[in-house]
Amino acid sequence: MFFQCMMAVSLFYCAHWQTYVSGTLRFGYVDVTEAQFGVIIIHLITVIFGPGVWSVKTCLQLTPPQKTHCTGTSVLSPVVPLAFIVAPAILIAWKSPDGLYLQNPTIYLLTFGCVSARITNRLVVAHMTKSEMAYSDASLLGPGALFLNQYFNCPIPEKFLLYVVCVYVIYDLIKYCREVCLEICSHLNIMLFTIVPKYVSGAKSLSSAEKNGSSSKYLTRSKSKVKTN
Repeated sequence: MFFQCMMAVSLFYCAHWQTYVSGTLRFGYVDVTEAQFGVIIIHLITVIFGPGVWSVKTCLQLTPPQKTHCTGTSVLSPVVPLAFIVAPAILIAWKSPDGLYLQNPTIYLLTFGCVSARITNRLVVAHMTKSEMAYSDASLLGPGALFLNQYFNCPIPEKFLLYVVCVYVIYDLIKYCREVCLEICSHLNIMLFTIVPKYVSGAKSLSSAEKNGSSSKYLTRSKSKVKTN
């Protein structure tokens, strides 16, 4: 499961890396989307038939890589953020004295998945805006904290720190997506989740007239009652 998730993250990032370098988004017969659906199918088969189904020998056919003409000065620069995700994920899971990944696989993969989503979104924005891809990112503080905690012999419990980092990276991803959406809407003058009430002068005057008429009617009735008494 760890290998599948890391491969899916890397393939998705590399697809947008190619787009960032070449300026063209290319789709193959078997691409990132098909790989993600393949991972979903693998997990469904494992749930239905059990892990033993994968003991059967299978044959894999690998497609030759496509040649892409790349232009630009920073062809290899986007590999740095990807390395800052994959390398700590492998080292932390391997060197953990408490078996951090084995004991908490869902939270572990969710944490690094949110970090990779944040980095990939930045790569997409860099491609769309024709800007440079920065090496550093706020979401990388989470894997860095887990790595430094292991380096100093785990002064903080790994499980507790993992949950804190998971909450932080999820918040950071939501915050980044919100800021990007607001900037796009502000530039294009788009109303995002905003409802502006519209007042019609005729309907407003009619409602006020009805209100005044009803109040005068009640006053007339009260005056008539007073006179009869």
